[in-house]
Amino acid sequence: MTPPPNVPPARASDADREAVVRELHDAVARGLLSLEEGDERMAAAYAARFAHDLPPLTADLPPAPALAPAAPGWRSIAVLVWLQLRTLFTREAWRSVRARPRRAIAVVMALGVLSFGAAAAGEAFDHGEHADRQIEHVEN
Repeated sequence: MTPPPNVPPARASDADREAVVRELHDAVARGLLSLEEGDERMAAAYAARFAHDLPPLTADLPPAPALAPAAPGWRSIAVLVWLQLRTLFTREAWRSVRARPRRAIAVVMALGVLSFGAAAAGEAFDHGEHADRQIEHVEN
């Protein structure tokens, strides 16, 4: 086998440059690089012609910490309640309601308690923010 002829280095794409610049922005935001050093490296990333010029710009930076999973929030809970209600009120479900009315009443009561709890929690949260604003206003 003959060795391959001299292959020219791969050129850097705009997407490659932007990925490095995003990583550098993150490093500046986390305090790993000063603004001046971040600017110099970003300018070098935008000026890079070849792909092998980009990795040295971020080689000394630790990887970004993993993001914590977000809580589902009230919107997804409301969607689940809606799906449960929709399922409850289908024709097949009504047949079982006629057969077991106590169970249907228990489900409706449980949904009512959940709805009331969600509304109460939201109301308590709103008052907490309002109270914080009042305290800030009084302090100023």
